[in-house]
Amino acid sequence: MDILITLTDWLEKIILLVLLGLSIWSISIIIDRRRLFKSQINGIQINDTKKKISSAKSKAEVLQALDQDAFGERSLSEALKISQDPESFERALSGQIKSERLNYEKGLSILATLGANAPFIGLFGTVLGIIRAFAYLGSQTGSAAVISGVSQALYATALGLLVAIPAVVANNYFAHHLRQAIQKTESIRDYLLAKKLV
Repeated sequence: MDILITLTDWLEKIILLVLLGLSIWSISIIIDRRRLFKSQINGIQINDTKKKISSAKSKAEVLQALDQDAFGERSLSEALKISQDPESFERALSGQIKSERLNYEKGLSILATLGANAPFIGLFGTVLGIIRAFAYLGSQTGSAAVISGVSQALYATALGLLVAIPAVVANNYFAHHLRQAIQKTESIRDYLLAKKLV
């Protein structure tokens, strides 16, 4: 019985350390993505970009007006540089958006995985803690040891949720803003095509 208590105690501590490590990993991804999104995506305004290019009379003037540091404008600029007609512009922009998207989605699958699985890792730690508490009960160590074991077990669940909730929120936030940026870019593409600047 003592071996079971010791084993579950060590496993629970390892799980808590793993969850702590996953939490640090998640926070580092969130900070990195937040920095990137803040500088290149969150400030995109369709009307601002349309104002920049509304006075343009040629493809060269549109290229000069576009900002190379913003997701949408950089994508439009790259597509304009390699396109010869409206059809090739649409294809080039679609390809550019896909390649840019890969850069912005980096780490988001990790956040989604952590959000989905961290509670289960925490639950596993809780189950081990409950097993240890029942082992205490079986060895008649006393009710204080059992209550202490149960309360320690619940820490694993709490930590699992603490890892999962910010990861899910951040993943949804970044995915939403990326979708919006792509839609804004496509809206500006349609505007350029309508003005026959391609």
